[in-house]
Amino acid sequence: MVSRSQVTFALLLLVSCRHGEPADVVLRNGVIYPLAEDSAAAQALAVRDGRVVYVGDDRGAGSYVGRRTVVIDLGGRMVLPAFRDAHLHPRGGLQLGECTLDNLRTAQAVLDSVRHFAALHPEVSWVRGSGWQLPVFPDANPRKEWLDSIDSGRPMYLRAADGHSAWVNSRALALAGITRTTPDPPNGRIERDPQTGEPSGTLRESAMALVSAVLPPRTPAEIQDGILRAINMANRFGIVALYDADADTTLLAAYAALDSLGKLNARVVAAMEVDPKAPVSQVDSLRAWRGRFAGRRYFYPKAAKIFVDGVIEAKTAALLAPYVGSNSTGPANFSAEKMDTMVAALDAAGFQVHSHAIGDRAVRMALDAYAFARRLNGPRDGRPIIAHLELIDSADIPRFAEEGVIPAFQPLWAQQDTYITRLTEPVLGPERSAHLYPIGSVARTGALLAAGSDWPVTSMNPLEGIQVAVTRRDVDGPAGPAWLPDEQVSLAAMLRAYTYGGAYAVGEEATAGTLEPGKAADLIVLDRDLFRIRPEEIHLARVLMTLLDGRTVWRDPSLR
Repeated sequence: MVSRSQVTFALLLLVSCRHGEPADVVLRNGVIYPLAEDSAAAQALAVRDGRVVYVGDDRGAGSYVGRRTVVIDLGGRMVLPAFRDAHLHPRGGLQLGECTLDNLRTAQAVLDSVRHFAALHPEVSWVRGSGWQLPVFPDANPRKEWLDSIDSGRPMYLRAADGHSAWVNSRALALAGITRTTPDPPNGRIERDPQTGEPSGTLRESAMALVSAVLPPRTPAEIQDGILRAINMANRFGIVALYDADADTTLLAAYAALDSLGKLNARVVAAMEVDPKAPVSQVDSLRAWRGRFAGRRYFYPKAAKIFVDGVIEAKTAALLAPYVGSNSTGPANFSAEKMDTMVAALDAAGFQVHSHAIGDRAVRMALDAYAFARRLNGPRDGRPIIAHLELIDSADIPRFAEEGVIPAFQPLWAQQDTYITRLTEPVLGPERSAHLYPIGSVARTGALLAAGSDWPVTSMNPLEGIQVAVTRRDVDGPAGPAWLPDEQVSLAAMLRAYTYGGAYAVGEEATAGTLEPGKAADLIVLDRDLFRIRPEEIHLARVLMTLLDGRTVWRDPSLR
């Protein structure tokens, strides 16, 4: 039987194999997968004026070579549509100049890194950093005294890797006015010493803002530099489209400025955060900000971000049944009624709604709110998104395909790491823990998957996320059985999620996401064919070149 993708590709060849003006770039002698599927491949591709004009064999590509055409001999290397990250936080580029605590495996290693940074930077008024992993500390609750022993004179503010906790010292608590009598803010928690009731130094969710509100503000130049660092990293990983899942007004202004200067080497969709404490009328201000920055080349502030809940490891995710050993099902940031009303108002205003939902109750609330908006507002191709999706009730899994909701998984998380073994499985119990990150189950319903990294929470590299989704194993771990093997997915499915799925999620599937004639020449060259190597080797592949609209935004020196 001939597959639909094979028929489509054959038609592409018929359309593209025509003589025309010389191309700007011709890639030849490669293994090119225009649809990111193993069922159809080509040898050559031509680009003119930022668009793909030919996909086919080397002989046919010859008619596109002129005196000024740049011809690149791929030497049998793989070409794919460029990757698209459907959920990340480019503001993390600011953190690249701070105290970085990523991937440190012990509490002592974290403290040593903070001490080293503080000693190297006596000029900074605040010691800022990020990336510490919750499982390395008892109860995921590091103490203020440990930071005080490093520097008690300067305030310290260190965000956890997941972005839902912060660790501060006594000086930072004092500057924020946080004492034993300070109440927990709505949707937040100040961790306290069990003996004295004093703040212990760890802040959860909205309690983080009590200290972040007194941090020195970033300058516009600092914000722009941070974004550029993030985009440069993305380009090196083969990413040319970013979905900023939480952009405030300072970031919107920075994106617009960079785009106006021609410095934005990626397509950026920005989602503006919805304040759960503010009334529905806040949609008017979000609409005003959207209008202020509309009409750019690569920047589209067209989405709104809703944090429905927190995270399981801090017991701030909203569950249908209580956490083990507790009567609490975790807080949701909205009542169901307000969630429905807010989503309907955003949908009516033409926003794409992008929801953070970790727990199964949060996922259901988001699905219900999207369905409510459709009933109230009538049909609209709104393409609502739910990101993360750690725990989904079985009754809700078919709803993504049935209701046109896009599941944006973070596939790198779909492994049995210490977050799962130490902080998640103990509070969910074995029955619920047997269904975590159900990528395979959702994919089998026919839902169109998108994928993202949530960087800087975890690695931005799509190849690492793809490998974990395929193997359900740590990319650096020993060989062994897959964790929850029923939730494994194919390589082609994940490549599609990172390419066409990402384009579809933002309404760009007609112009990008595949390498078809007439579409944007957003493509990458890899040093090996992912379809011809062992799944455990996917993360070892390197991106050698990244093109955005036919323009090289990353090129490895090894590619001549």
